[in-house]
Amino acid sequence: MRINFSQNKRQLLSVAGAGILLLSGVAYAQDSITIAANPVPHAEILEFVKPQLAKQGVTLKIKVFTDYIQPAVQVNEKHLDGNYYLTQPYLNEFKKSHKNDLQVPLVKVHVEPFAGYSIKYKKLSDLPNGATIAIPNDPANSGRALILLAKQGLLKLKDINNISATKKDIVENPKNLKFKELEAATLSRILGQVDLALINTNYAIEAKLNPLKDSLFIEDANSPYANLLVAREDNKNSPAFKKLAAALNSPEVKKFIQERYKGAVVPAF
Repeated sequence: MRINFSQNKRQLLSVAGAGILLLSGVAYAQDSITIAANPVPHAEILEFVKPQLAKQGVTLKIKVFTDYIQPAVQVNEKHLDGNYYLTQPYLNEFKKSHKNDLQVPLVKVHVEPFAGYSIKYKKLSDLPNGATIAIPNDPANSGRALILLAKQGLLKLKDINNISATKKDIVENPKNLKFKELEAATLSRILGQVDLALINTNYAIEAKLNPLKDSLFIEDANSPYANLLVAREDNKNSPAFKKLAAALNSPEVKKFIQERYKGAVVPAF
């Protein structure tokens, strides 16, 4: 095949700008992948692997969201290639209300231990009768919060292993606790307005809370809420996703998580 560069200079420049490399008359596609993530730790971890992927011919684009709903919706609508922030219990609940869900988990990356925080009290035993507890309002995380409270002996559930538990599943509430269900991202901001708040670690870290030092109690390392790299059904086997999955489960990422977050975020691989 012979290419007349003098006649097609404009076309070649246009093609090169679209991410195609022409070498010796052969076209090579430059892989590009756009992933939705929450700011901390997800986007930070993606930024860490970005140079490694670039060396493998993959351009990683990171779109940061502060909520849990829009990143999943935009993947389903094919505005984005995938996301990295979902847990399997959250994804299961999301699928119930989004019948056209296209999301497919690829690999587990890390666990963010869920924890209880209070500005008013230094010890859990100081929590008074009638205390107001703030918990996330999405089904997966509200059940997670109630299970953690039950494990502290603050209440009793019908089934402590039911990750979809709701307030209706509380069978004993000896302290007559009152619950406020709010969007997960807002809980750190209203901490001073309640007696106790159950906060996802990514939002706690953003609010400069150290889950290991500042919480009254925290999940153990056996949490089923590992954060997942998620693709769409139609692109899950793409070379770019395979390279990203391998990078996120690499020894380098494990070391990065351990050193940067010092136990507040735990590798899940």
